[in-house]
Amino acid sequence: MRVIIDKKIPIDVLFIVEGTYPFIRGGVSTWIHQIITGMPDINFGILFLGSREEDYEGIKYELPNNLVFLSTYFLFSKSEQPKAEYIKGSEDVCKLKVFLKENMKIPEEIISIDFYEKKIPFSHFLYGKQTFEMMENLYTELSSEMPFIDFFWTVRNILSPLWVVVKSIYDVLDKEIKLIHSPSTGYAGFLGALLKKHKGIPFIITEHGIYTRERKIDILNAHWTRQISGALVPKYDIDEIKKLWINFFLNLGRIAYIKADKVFSLFEDARQVQIKLGCPPEKTGVIPNGVKTRKDISIEIEELKSIPPIVALIGRVTPIKDIKTFIKAMKILIDKYPHAEGWIVGPEEEDRDYVRECKLMVNALGVEDKVKFLGFQRIDNILPKVGIVSLTSISEGMPMVILEAFSWGIPCVATDVGSCRQLIYGGLNDEDICLGKAGKVTPVGNPEKIAEAYYELLTDMELWKRCRLTAIKRVNKFYSFDSFINSYRNVYESLIRS
Repeated sequence: MRVIIDKKIPIDVLFIVEGTYPFIRGGVSTWIHQIITGMPDINFGILFLGSREEDYEGIKYELPNNLVFLSTYFLFSKSEQPKAEYIKGSEDVCKLKVFLKENMKIPEEIISIDFYEKKIPFSHFLYGKQTFEMMENLYTELSSEMPFIDFFWTVRNILSPLWVVVKSIYDVLDKEIKLIHSPSTGYAGFLGALLKKHKGIPFIITEHGIYTRERKIDILNAHWTRQISGALVPKYDIDEIKKLWINFFLNLGRIAYIKADKVFSLFEDARQVQIKLGCPPEKTGVIPNGVKTRKDISIEIEELKSIPPIVALIGRVTPIKDIKTFIKAMKILIDKYPHAEGWIVGPEEEDRDYVRECKLMVNALGVEDKVKFLGFQRIDNILPKVGIVSLTSISEGMPMVILEAFSWGIPCVATDVGSCRQLIYGGLNDEDICLGKAGKVTPVGNPEKIAEAYYELLTDMELWKRCRLTAIKRVNKFYSFDSFINSYRNVYESLIRS
């Protein structure tokens, strides 16, 4: 299915999303849903770019009335490819090399629809003799050591989704759109750049984690045995293949930064990373996330007589969340504090192999009655029952789950990634720092230190209460939902008016 919703009315803000809302819960999807529902007077559209149709199990959200357009495209679907034919192709295909090399100047013509539709149609790229010759030249230029057949299929698989991205534009080319908003660079940012150039529409990016850095982590940690085409990849080729993918995502990011009017991050350190990756500093800004707060929570604190001995990790069960370190930390904690339980609360459909490995680890450590996989749950049903919310991630932006936990007055233990230190210890300004600590920050991948933090918080009522009060004060003062929504409303209105 392509177009799922089309109410045939103008779109004020078109979100271009990659693998998130409305087909995946949590994280960026929650953030998008908050913006759409928080501005009921603005009409939103969604252009969704996914991997393959079979990777998604349907819409996960009740779609708001002001979502007036929704279409889907799948980047790695074989149905998107034209039939094979013998074709000479185009000499312009050599310009695609820029995507796979480091520190190359981005030619303006590759940021255009016509380049992919007229100069190098998809069939010319896939089957043209000129493409084969371009790959031979690139193979020599990069001094590749992998077999040429593996190199050929890798480059083909890396570049092919660009034509699917371009094809998706035609769902919205005739639409009246006032502003484009992409929650990432990558394919979504590239599509935003193409639309900006073609239609002259204002274009903004908000990066939650830094997309290119997170893709680099994913790629470097991947235990690849196959390419997307299904061709086997020998182990000695893996590092070279990963470098090609990393260069590709870095260059997509540069293109998005070049064309965007504004580029936002969630915290200052991330803004500095964007600048290092090539975003002009004058385009950058910081808009923190925000959550709805609960005015009655301070009264409930006084009524609590004991700390719930439950540590909840709330997030997708994926390698970037490092669920295995959480399981190891819970084993250490349970050995020392047998009353403790660990709840893993989040969707399990994204990486089923990793989910299976995590469950096998729980069984191998003999804690299956204490460490429980609860799947996706409504967060308001979970938070009142737990004593600590934890993240053991190897990468984060500004985790919504920490802010949600703070709104319930729940201390957090998180690894020192993204804005976790700023959220838990304070860091926006002196006033924020003076509020104190709302939990503990630990090293990445260190189950002993993580378990130590859990134990200290769960067994020290005075410390726990201090952290709870700090959490409430911090979220109410600096991370309110109204401030978050008003910030984006102001951005939208200023760009649409200009």
